[in-house]
Amino acid sequence: MAAPAIRFRIECADRRAHLFAVTLTIDRPAPLQRVSLPVWIPGSYLVREFSKNLQGLRAQQGRRKLPAQQTDKCSWQVECDASRPLVLRYEVCAYDNSVRTAWLDEHRGFFNGTSLCLRVEGQTDAAHGVEIIAPPAASPSSAGARWRCATAMPRVRTDRQGFGEYVVANYDELADSPVEMGDFWSADFEACGVPHRFVVTGAPASFDGEKLISDTRAICETQMRFWHGERVGKRGGPKPPHDRYVFMLNAVDDGYGGLEHRHSTALIATRRDLPQQGVKKQSEGYVTLLGLISHEYFHTWNVKRLRPSEFASYDYGQENYTRLLWFFEGFTSYYDDVLLRHAGRIDDAAYLRLLNKTINQVLQAPGRLVQSVADASFDAWVKYYRQDEQTANTTISYYTKGALVALCFDLTLRSEGKGTLDDVMRLLWKQSGGGPIDERAIAEALAAVGGRSFDKEIAAWVHSTAELPLSELLRAHGVAALDDPAQRAQQLGLRVTEADGSIRIKMVLRDSVAERAGLAANDEWVGIELPAAKGRAAEAWRLSRLDDLALYLGAQKKFVALVARDRRLLRLPLALPASASTWRLFAHDPARISRWLESPPPPV
Repeated sequence: MAAPAIRFRIECADRRAHLFAVTLTIDRPAPLQRVSLPVWIPGSYLVREFSKNLQGLRAQQGRRKLPAQQTDKCSWQVECDASRPLVLRYEVCAYDNSVRTAWLDEHRGFFNGTSLCLRVEGQTDAAHGVEIIAPPAASPSSAGARWRCATAMPRVRTDRQGFGEYVVANYDELADSPVEMGDFWSADFEACGVPHRFVVTGAPASFDGEKLISDTRAICETQMRFWHGERVGKRGGPKPPHDRYVFMLNAVDDGYGGLEHRHSTALIATRRDLPQQGVKKQSEGYVTLLGLISHEYFHTWNVKRLRPSEFASYDYGQENYTRLLWFFEGFTSYYDDVLLRHAGRIDDAAYLRLLNKTINQVLQAPGRLVQSVADASFDAWVKYYRQDEQTANTTISYYTKGALVALCFDLTLRSEGKGTLDDVMRLLWKQSGGGPIDERAIAEALAAVGGRSFDKEIAAWVHSTAELPLSELLRAHGVAALDDPAQRAQQLGLRVTEADGSIRIKMVLRDSVAERAGLAANDEWVGIELPAAKGRAAEAWRLSRLDDLALYLGAQKKFVALVARDRRLLRLPLALPASASTWRLFAHDPARISRWLESPPPPV
């Protein structure tokens, strides 16, 4: 096999300085060769300016050094001899411990191609070689000696630890293939005949790897059967779109998130949420982790292959807009928990608790009455990933509301007896060939399965700020929505952090009693003053948490909030609302719920 004409050599140059060293060789450069580093990574819709971490770019041909001229924030050009290989060398500072960029220290290395690998303009569709070099080890007992490398890139020539040469078909595949390095835990398993690998960095000694693999295998097999039927992976049966898959989980003290790729996913989770040996009952944190695994794996079909038509090809140099994240992220957020139920990892009661949480997150966000979920998709670049003190008041999450839109379509289809949303998803996959789609394709698939037009529902649920018909649809499927007293912060219209005996206001919700009283984001709520009452003198109390209000107020509704704002102490009169409630889902007809959540297997 001939070596690719574009080759990267990636080294851990200085782990204490957090520096990767990259050597890019271009065998057949253009006379004026332009290169650029992406400004964003697909799946995370924010311009992150990865070039800010690139330093010391140098160019040469043989022994001849050439000037590399920067032409904009993320691009360079080199005048060179087109008949000779061009070599570029540079370093990248890697100190972002997230799933989106790159990290390097003495214990772990991680990178996405968008953070380290320059695009060779004019040759992005050509094959790219990637050589990953093991970090130097001063002695056999040093950390570097135990490092291994994990990635979904196809191997060409690697050692037992995974370091060596890989090749990808084009730059898009390189950008879509993260790399994990370090002294990690690793296990291999098969799901419907497809090889899978799970890598966990930072796991404590109590970590139950067998439990994680058992649950993950069940999730993967359930999803492959959801899309392709019971015979998926069997002789003569349909084949899934991927022939390999790697989960990469970074377990940290505090963190949560994931980023999907065609043959892998990068995850970050709190290590306390990992399954623990000897613990039979699943913690809520572990269920949340399984939901994350389910979510990112579902993206293997829904967003990485079945994707917005605007994402048929990526422009790495600027924002790529779509109004369909409500479908690709929101519907995935609906199915991540539903398929946990199908996989037998949660029961009906646990599913309803998860759904209850999603519903309250939407209903407690005033922004749902300001912004449609389609507009939220378009505005992801400036709103969802740049949340501030007004986010809850001005926007809605295309994840959570999108999940409820999916719920409404699914329950409507089931009520009318023509099919389910499962059928719609599989029809979209079949008709598109697992490729780009637009909103019209979604509408046509709904109509084909439901036997009627759903344009009215799309207009109301997706493109307007009208409330969703959740209560009536849920009741038709055995779930009642009861009113529960809201927590104190929600009663007042606040989102706060409570730490070290201090209450810090993060957000003040629109049209709330807190807003009318004049409280503002970043205020510190210090205490309260109570007026004199019959048989009691006026008094003041310091607050360390909002729940203390019940202790000090008793039956009183009116008081003065003592607030510190920019070192100035303010007295703000405030009255508790007469009533405030949240939803509590209740199973009033378990048989109907089971018929919904125990869907029959898809047709072969």
